[in-house]
Amino acid sequence: MRPTIRQMRRADVPAVADLERTTFSMPWSQATFRGLLRRRDVDALIAVDDDNRLVGYTIAWGVYDQGELANICVTPEQLGSGLAPRLLEEVLGRLEARGIRQLFLEVREANVRARRFYERYGFREVGRRRRYYVEPEEDALVLYRALGEDVGRKGVIVIPEDTFEEEYEE
Repeated sequence: MRPTIRQMRRADVPAVADLERTTFSMPWSQATFRGLLRRRDVDALIAVDDDNRLVGYTIAWGVYDQGELANICVTPEQLGSGLAPRLLEEVLGRLEARGIRQLFLEVREANVRARRFYERYGFREVGRRRRYYVEPEEDALVLYRALGEDVGRKGVIVIPEDTFEEEYEE
């Protein structure tokens, strides 16, 4: 059966945090997810199978006309199943409906699979954040995509060349 996509609830947070821990080297905590669920500008969606088991999730937020796709994750069994595209399309639709016209995300430079996935959905590289990730240390590529009425328009966004070239020192 095809997984069901629905709004994330507080009761889903432990399972989401568990999947986060098994997927990412710098996982968010349960407290982070609970905090995001309290925000009105956040779209937090999960995908569940017929037994109501978590098989994927996505988190995005937006302010005014700009948004950020923060996370998209599916279980290893769901890789290649079409669930990640469904989650992405669902969250894109929700962001567009709220008036988000410019969407950004960061992705590890070495995460070729994710970069190819985002390219297929119209994201393009617009910058780099040096040493953004710390476990392991790695640059983040900043990707951008226009949404809604701005799709296909030229000059939607102007980003100075050096905006994302800053090096963050601790």
